[in-house]
Amino acid sequence: MAVVPLVVLLVFGVAANLVQHRPLFSVDPIIPKFSKISPLEGGKRLFSRDSLVNFVKGLVKLAVVGGVIFAVMWGDRDRLELMVTLDPAALLPAFQEMGLKIFGAVLAVVTIIALADYVYQRQRWWNRLKMTVQEVRDEYKQMEGDPKIKGRIKAIRNERSRRRMMANVPNATVIITNPTHFAVALKYDKTMGAPECVAKGADDIAFKIREIAREHDVPIVENPPLARALYASVDVDETIPNEHFKAVAQVIGFVMRMQDKKAWKA
Repeated sequence: MAVVPLVVLLVFGVAANLVQHRPLFSVDPIIPKFSKISPLEGGKRLFSRDSLVNFVKGLVKLAVVGGVIFAVMWGDRDRLELMVTLDPAALLPAFQEMGLKIFGAVLAVVTIIALADYVYQRQRWWNRLKMTVQEVRDEYKQMEGDPKIKGRIKAIRNERSRRRMMANVPNATVIITNPTHFAVALKYDKTMGAPECVAKGADDIAFKIREIAREHDVPIVENPPLARALYASVDVDETIPNEHFKAVAQVIGFVMRMQDKKAWKA
């Protein structure tokens, strides 16, 4: 009969371990490691926070189980004194009855302790998975890249794009200006279906576009409404929107007539 409680305890012990941890087969624990025999590493493990917590937990479990056994047996203390006078044949049923009472009480307490320990271990595991603010920032940098580096790369790309855009200004047909805040460089020839924006900018960039245009004798036409409209509606290397065809055609036609007059006079 004593085998049955032992089997039950074994089953509960294995089940409790499986609930808290998934089965894992590994040869790592049997691989020789110097840290396992190192006094320094052993001291760190012995006096670590986890070791102290487990030591306190073991004392608490021992105290609780011992208290439960004491409470169960306290009611039979008189009966224990009389057992020394009983016939040996009558001792086995008495011990069996008391053993089952102790087993049931201990099993109930151990189950409660196991559930509490499971909740504690689960919460501790979850807290370990949580990342600090710095860890979140570091992970973001690894995934998205360092913001400073990204900003520097973006600045380099913008500078290269601006240089390419400025290189197109000498080939423009006309520069339409605000006259000071905006400048839009348009290119058109008879092979093109519609005028194309080859450069545009505001403030300092607009000034630079006008400066390059003067250096290369590119006509500059002041038309504030059209300059603002084109700056807002068309990007570099795009053809102008249909709604601006008429106004742009008038400007380009005027520029071409002026160039034809200059060529005729020359």
